[in-house]
Amino acid sequence: LHCVSMAADLPEGAVLPAGALAEFFGLSPSYLLKQLKPLVVSGILQSVPGPNGGYRLAKGADQITLLDVVLAIEGREPAFRCREIRQNGPNPLPQSAFPARCGIHSAMLKAEKAYRETLASQTIADLAHDFVKTGDPRVMARGCAFLEARARA
Repeated sequence: LHCVSMAADLPEGAVLPAGALAEFFGLSPSYLLKQLKPLVVSGILQSVPGPNGGYRLAKGADQITLLDVVLAIEGREPAFRCREIRQNGPNPLPQSAFPARCGIHSAMLKAEKAYRETLASQTIADLAHDFVKTGDPRVMARGCAFLEARARA
């Protein structure tokens, strides 16, 4: 999400190398490249090859939800996957003894739904707008200076 948000601040047509993103966020370049790949595959980022290449948004920041980014990285499966372990252990009972869905499973599905709805309701553009309103000017100046020095046209 941080890398996508930074790409949203790039000037029109500019790209930012993965190495610059890794430097700014203090991440291993190899780790970051593994995270950027699914963002490209999902159509969130565009990868521009070559010595002056890098990454930029593949579509407008107002068209990318936080859920889009999370699902691209984490996958579409729910975070909680019930394994029906209540049917395990000593003296296991038949499946017919458990006709109702597990209460834990139901609660986790409810939380997953709320989590996804919240992420789907907010875009990368919303994050940028909120940051401009509430962010410390020193943080903004640091990011702008970094982009100015590292962005490639």
